[in-house]
Amino acid sequence: MLRRLLVLIVPLLVALVAALGVPLAFAVVQRESQETYLDRLGDASRFASLAENALASDRLKALREELIRYDRLYGISAALIGTDNRVVAASRESFPLTDPHVNTGLKAAFSGYRGEADQSVWPWEQVNMVVVEPVGRDSEVVAAVVTISPTDRLRSAILRQWGVLALVGLIPMLGVVAVAWPMSRWVLRPVRKLDEATAAVAGGHLDARADELGGPPELRRLAASFNAMVDVVGRALRRQRAFVADASHQLRNPLASLRLAVDNMAPHVTDEAGREAQRIAVDEAEEMGRVLDTLLAATRLDSASAAEPVEVDNLLATHVPGWRALAGDISLDIDVPPGLRVLEPPGGLGSVLDELVGNAIRLSGGTHVKVWGRAADGRVELHVTDDGTGLSDQERTDALSRFWRAPRHQNIAGTGLGLAICAELIESAGGKLELLPAEPHGLDAVVRLSA
Repeated sequence: MLRRLLVLIVPLLVALVAALGVPLAFAVVQRESQETYLDRLGDASRFASLAENALASDRLKALREELIRYDRLYGISAALIGTDNRVVAASRESFPLTDPHVNTGLKAAFSGYRGEADQSVWPWEQVNMVVVEPVGRDSEVVAAVVTISPTDRLRSAILRQWGVLALVGLIPMLGVVAVAWPMSRWVLRPVRKLDEATAAVAGGHLDARADELGGPPELRRLAASFNAMVDVVGRALRRQRAFVADASHQLRNPLASLRLAVDNMAPHVTDEAGREAQRIAVDEAEEMGRVLDTLLAATRLDSASAAEPVEVDNLLATHVPGWRALAGDISLDIDVPPGLRVLEPPGGLGSVLDELVGNAIRLSGGTHVKVWGRAADGRVELHVTDDGTGLSDQERTDALSRFWRAPRHQNIAGTGLGLAICAELIESAGGKLELLPAEPHGLDAVVRLSA
């Protein structure tokens, strides 16, 4: 959370510095470019005055020598261009009249006015600064002085000033970050402790507590409220488990005595109707015992919520022999690729597969059961598919509810809790249990878990 908070604060600081620094950077470019332009314009104006006198007296040699000395001293090429676009005098033998900036400036100069005055030069632009000054005024323009200045020094100066601006903006920003770091840690420390305590409680450690001493008052109150809530939940769970344990202990003995008493009644029942009633009583006593055992198992599984990695190969090696013994004459195929690892609740996946395979063998009415799997996109799918009668859409939805049983299975031993418990187990590990139709008929029970 500290990193996320800093990721939020730092871009805001950068945006603030940029909002102030970008206009200053633009101003630096315009100021430096304008100063250089005015300097070059002054030189061009001086050459224009010399050229006007030289043209009037037809003495161009002194002007040409002046242009050459200027070029050698400053590295700036200069030339006097006639109105017919002919080079009258130049500091270099070849003067780039084809340059588009030169052409634009000459057209403006021959029309009696200077060209574009705003020639901002950016550090990444490899361009020259072109200044064109007319010789003469208005309709009496007889030529134009052109100077072409390299901008290497100008761009270097702009970069240096940009570096100074960046340093000036970076220092206070680093100062704010240096202050925000310990402040954020102090504010978020109780939140981190609360998050750790929440994760521990979710993992079944009800003795975990949040820190009530550090951080702002609001977070200390939140931690105290969380600890009080965990105390209440812990007491409720302890009472629930104590009740289940007591009920288990108190009900098992009466159920065993009831079953024994009903069994002992068999020799004393002489008529057929009485024997049938005695048999029904025995079945009901056994059913009550199975329901009690299943409810106790469900209660124990509710307390095991932490997912752990398991090797599917090892799990299958342990359970497949039992499945084959249970299958009897029913064909059982295993097609699960080796090396699969999944996250499951402790001891949960084996019991889930036992339930699904057992249901397919006992209840499907089919002759073939296949257990197969695959891995894709960080998930693992395990399928238990049969070729039996299957379930309708509504029955597949209801089958994951507690105590639901299909009408045609009412006379088969069972409690209607198995699939519901399996679904809860898989969901507690972050997965999902689905019942899908198999092709061409039957049921496909799909367990999806994280790899």
